[in-house]
Amino acid sequence: MPTATIPDWSDLQPGFDDPVHDAQGVFRAVLEALARPGQLRSVGRRLAHSDEASIAARAILLALADATTPVWLQAPLGEVSSALRFHTGAPLLGGDAGLATAQFALLTDPVNCPALERFAFGTAESPENSATLIVDVPTLCEGHEGDTHDGALRLRLRGPGIRTHAEITVGGLSAAFWQARAALAPRFPAGLDLLIAAGDSVLGLPRTTHVEVC
Repeated sequence: MPTATIPDWSDLQPGFDDPVHDAQGVFRAVLEALARPGQLRSVGRRLAHSDEASIAARAILLALADATTPVWLQAPLGEVSSALRFHTGAPLLGGDAGLATAQFALLTDPVNCPALERFAFGTAESPENSATLIVDVPTLCEGHEGDTHDGALRLRLRGPGIRTHAEITVGGLSAAFWQARAALAPRFPAGLDLLIAAGDSVLGLPRTTHVEVC
């Protein structure tokens, strides 16, 4: 009689202290970030520090992922993988084969982001069948006074939820990334929604937001 394999939880990090209320708080922060592109929202210091991914990126996945939402990880992150399996039951994907079926994708090396058209971006009939990209970046701040060292770019945002325009500074993503994102605009209402994370802050960039590199 075969014996069951016991999962290795040696890398397991604690989840939310209050799973219900913490998840609700993170969910509200994500909704507000997507409704007001250009305005950073804090998910709160709800998780311990990890060298693998920011508090915001991990909190978003813990709050939004479940057993029905495949999550693609750009790198084999031991702590993140263990936490997602234990606390959410989400199916974890990796490599090129998982790109088109992931509902969430965690990019921890955005400089080497796969081609955006390889992710699921839905169709005109079913635009909801698209991936949300959670992108961990080293620099993220509002306004045009952000530090642009180390390749950070100043971006100007326009679209729904923005009165006229908003300016932000984002590191870790090249001008080519933003050009590739803009190339998806003619496929609207299909497209990709972005959640840019750094520390405990998140910036929402829905597919309706126009991004211009300053």
